[in-house]
Parts: sequence; structure tokens; C-alpha cells
Amino acid sequence: MSPKRSQGAPEPEEETPLLCDANARRTETPLPITQIVVLLLLQLTEPITSLSIRPYINQLVSELPIVGGDERKVGYYAGLIVSLFFAAQAVSVLQWSRLSDNIGRKPVLLCGLLGTMVSSVLFGLSRSFPALVFSRCLHGMLNGNVGVMKSMMAELTGETNMARGSSLISATWALGNIIGPFIGGVLSRPQDRWPNVFSHPFWGEYPYFLPCLAAASYALLSFSLAAIFLEETVKRDPVMKPDPEGNPDRPRMCAGVILDGPVKEKPVPLRALLTRPVVVSVANYGTVGVLDITAGTLIPLVWSTSVEFGGLSMSPVSIGLLMAVYGLMYGVFQFVAFPRIVGHFGPRRVFIAGITLFSPVFIIFPFENLALRHSSHGLNMAAGLLIVLQLSALTLSGMGFGTIFMYISSAAPNKRSLGATNGVAQTIVSIQRAVGPAVAASLFAFSLDHNILGGNFAYVVLLAIVGVGLGVAVQLPNNTWKHNEQ
Repeated sequence: MSPKRSQGAPEPEEETPLLCDANARRTETPLPITQIVVLLLLQLTEPITSLSIRPYINQLVSELPIVGGDERKVGYYAGLIVSLFFAAQAVSVLQWSRLSDNIGRKPVLLCGLLGTMVSSVLFGLSRSFPALVFSRCLHGMLNGNVGVMKSMMAELTGETNMARGSSLISATWALGNIIGPFIGGVLSRPQDRWPNVFSHPFWGEYPYFLPCLAAASYALLSFSLAAIFLEETVKRDPVMKPDPEGNPDRPRMCAGVILDGPVKEKPVPLRALLTRPVVVSVANYGTVGVLDITAGTLIPLVWSTSVEFGGLSMSPVSIGLLMAVYGLMYGVFQFVAFPRIVGHFGPRRVFIAGITLFSPVFIIFPFENLALRHSSHGLNMAAGLLIVLQLSALTLSGMGFGTIFMYISSAAPNKRSLGATNGVAQTIVSIQRAVGPAVAASLFAFSLDHNILGGNFAYVVLLAIVGVGLGVAVQLPNNTWKHNEQ
């Protein structure tokens, strides 16, 4: 007879754990290498296509008639282009993720890769502000792959190797932080750099098409890899699970031990999905998301802005190379150090540290500008040292993403609702990321226009957001969610 819950045992929760009790922990199991490698190659499409525009987006916007030659307006429109992508993604990502729970991950991923490829080409051919907005919104609407890929990674890993899987996701984004900005910085305006090779008038009329074509080409390669090699991880036949109370709506099993009669596991309704673990995890994902996208928006914006307007007067090539260096730092740290740090300190402490480290990222901006104002030869040693410190803090802050992925995966009501859980998380963070760039760029421009706190008012507001993020972070448990945590 299957063992029953003892009379003095705590009442079961409304959420079903994906991870069992700590007593059932085992040594780290090997990852399914082939499928993990394929999935990571597909995931690389996301940062390449989204981050390749960062080095040149401000220069592109400055060349549009909509700004009228006023450099101070560039931040408004560049931030709006970035924000609208996430706004469009917020509208559609939950639907794509829930669809993947029912029809499988692979067909949804293939649709997303096609949408990425088409929208990237359209962005490169856009020469007006409405056309740029349309192509970015199309990209966001057709691509819900971020949440689906995280669901696949959770299905390919388990409790013992989830930290390693999280580190690989972060390391892949770091590699994309190298490749994407490098593509955007080096391949933009090719006629200026290689006039003999790109002598056709087309390259003068569409100076930013080449980096978009390179990003679209990788999306096509990813589509081919997924179609041929990727295996489906969703089992559409109902999975037999147990429930300690005999309730067919709450299946439970831990460490392979059946606690009661079998029931069928299936995706739960949206309302039943919003348990406390899911809500707290998603809220924290939203805060780390808005801080990260804000920093990612301000760095190229401030660095490309003239020194007299609070920036560093850097070229797109310099920005692209520095962002590539940051990506290398981030990737090495995540792959080598992150699993060990989480294992030693626990995910909660690591996540809180990641949120805290956004503070020096924002504090350093005005000091970089101050260092250049006292320099007669451009970038000096003081400004260079501040840039290194800023990128180092941003690298360490990335620990928040690896840890919150672990919390979200363990908070899902059951495995058949993992896609919907990641869809809700991605919807919230997309909304936050949609607001973040527009708010950051607008605050930066507003601070300069009105000379509030010497043009540094934006950084004070962002430090306040870090404080709010810390208040949300302390709601997380010390380890990933368990069935006995309310």
C-alpha cells in the first residue's frame, strides 16, 4: 500500500513542487549534452538580434528627420524603439508559452525563429521612424521564444543540475552580448569603413542593413538546427502523478515515491497558476529585468552622448567593442563561478547581491563624464578605470537572472504548466523592460533639459528603484520553492 501522509504532517499547499524535499537531493546528474547544445545555439539568436542594434541605434535615430538635428531628443525616440519591442512581446509571449504547453515547444520555437528572421531584415530596410517601430513590434509579436527556451531548459535539467543549466543560459546571453554588439558596431555603415567592397549606392541608402542581415542569417541557421536536431520535451499524453489527499487536481510525487493514487497531470488554468511562489518569483524577475534593461539602455546612450551633455562622446565601434568585452566577462563569470557561488551562499543571498550591485552601475555615470570634462585628450585613465568598474558591477549583477530562473522553475504548479509559468514571468518582465528604456532615456533627457541635480536626477531615481527591488527580493525563500512553503 502506498504510504499516506501522517496525521501530524502539515497541510499540503496549493502548488505542486517541481523540486522535491532537500532530503531527496542527490549528486549533480549529467546534462543531456546534445540537446542542451542545440537549445543554447537557438537561444543565442535572441541576444544577437536584440543587442546588435545597441551600438548604432542612437546614431540611426539622430539621422532621422523626426529629431530635427536636436541631439537631446535622440534618447526619447531611441528608448521608444527599444521599449515597443518589449511591449509587443508582453502582449503575445504568454499565448506562445501556453500554446507550447499544449502543442509542444519545437513548433513554437520554429515560428519564433522565422518571425525573428523576417523582422530583422525589415529593420535593416527601415528609413523612417514608423517603419522602425513596425519592424520591432513585429519582432516582439512573433517571437515568444525566450520563455519557451527556459521551459525546455527546466525540462532538460533537474534539482541537482538546475544551477548549471541556469549558468549556461546566462553564459549564452553573455556570448550574445559579445557577438551582438560586435556585429552592430563593426558592420554598421560598411560603406564608410570598406568603400571599395560596399561601393553600391544601396549601402549608402541603407547603412545599417548589413548587421541586420547578419543577425537574420543566424536566425535562419538556428531554424535549420531546430528543425533537424531539436527533440520535443513536452509529453502530450497525461503523466500519472499522485496526490496525498486523493485530490485529482493536486498531483504530488517526491523522489519517485508515490504518496497516493494516480491522477492525470495537465496544464492548470491561469487563475490556479498564480500561487504565492509564482507571484513572488515573477515580481523579482520583473525588478531585475527593469534594472538590467535600464542599465543596458543608459550605457550606450550615455557613452554616445556628447561630453557637454553628460556623456562620453564614444563612437559606435568603441561602444560595440566595450560591450563585447563586457559580454566576455559576464560569460566567463557565469560559467565558471556562478554554480559554485550559488552552492556556497544559496540562491537568495546571491539574488540580493545581484540587485544591490546595480547601484554602482548607476552611480559611476556622472563620475565618468566628470573625468572627461577635466581631460584634454579624450578618454583618460580615470575614465577608463571607471568604465571597468562599471562593467564589472554589471557583470556581477547578472547573478540575479540565474537565481531567479531557479525560483521560477521550482514555483510552477506542475511540469505541464511550466511553459505558462515562464510565459507569465516573461510577460511581466517584458512590460517592465518596455517601461525601463523609455523611462531611463526620458529621465536622462529630462535631467539634461532642466539641469536637475546637474543633469544627474535620472541616476537618483534609478537608485530608488534598486531600493524597491531589494524590498521585493527579501520575500524569496532561502532556497528554491518547496511544497511546505506558503
